[in-house]
Amino acid sequence: MFRYRLLPTPAQVAVLRGHCADARYVWNLAVEQHAHWRPGRKIAPGYLEQCRQLTEARAEHDWLARGSQTVQQQALRDFTQAMAAFFDPDNPAGRPSWRKAGRHEGFRIVGRRGRQWDVRRLSRKTGEVWVPKAGWVRFRWSRPVPVDVKSYRVAMDRAGRWHVAFAAIPHAIPAPGTGQVIGVDIKNMTRSARGTIQAPGRKVRQKAGLNRGILASSWGLMVRRLQDKAPGRVERINPAFTSQRCSACGHVAAESRKSQALFDCVACTFTCNADVNAARNIAAGHAVTARGGDGTARPANREPQLLLLPA
Repeated sequence: MFRYRLLPTPAQVAVLRGHCADARYVWNLAVEQHAHWRPGRKIAPGYLEQCRQLTEARAEHDWLARGSQTVQQQALRDFTQAMAAFFDPDNPAGRPSWRKAGRHEGFRIVGRRGRQWDVRRLSRKTGEVWVPKAGWVRFRWSRPVPVDVKSYRVAMDRAGRWHVAFAAIPHAIPAPGTGQVIGVDIKNMTRSARGTIQAPGRKVRQKAGLNRGILASSWGLMVRRLQDKAPGRVERINPAFTSQRCSACGHVAAESRKSQALFDCVACTFTCNADVNAARNIAAGHAVTARGGDGTARPANREPQLLLLPA
């Protein structure tokens, strides 16, 4: 995603707010439709049926017809993709939920550049993007916009600032060698830090902000793109205790993690950057779980133990 600060005029702000309200309204209608579905009931309407219903609603309600059909249909398409991600066991996304005014202010435009939308540069620091019914909207040209952009998203943050984010599909990167593996872990990175009543978490609000940033950046989509570009080389790993395990001797101890950046083994006095030490353990396949072992065998519940590997 390539994000830029949007600079709309007051008249354009009114149009953008209308697009956000329309997208949120259509999204919430789709959520309500699927909320009534239960096993044994008629299946909830799919994207094509919802588009047909949207056309009928636009014919009956002038306020809805005054909005952009492109924005409204894209909200339905986004909902369909969110439901597919919810049923994907490898995706950490939850079930699509209600969107609230003031919190979810945004919409997405997808289509062929130069036809449904376009972008152009005016000066060294200024560019313009074409938004339906708003026309050319200026933004700060802080870096070049990729030529292979397929869509963009306009959003307003809680401070009232507008942004536009362009999405481009990454080019295929040739593999530097055989046997190299790309390890990813999104589910654990977006896990809540609230903890329990007996053991409440720390810096919960900061962690929640990080989680929102990761999910908003579509890391799950990035992983799927990586799997397409590097088939057979992308693995979902469990990094549990890799930051407490010494990559030199294999001893596991929480005391070895001296700080966020320093790892100092209490057994062999090996010293290394904590992230580098954890990366070496993951690369070597030494990740352990809370039950001990390397994640393949599942012994009885016990504390992490030293994993002895054959020479």
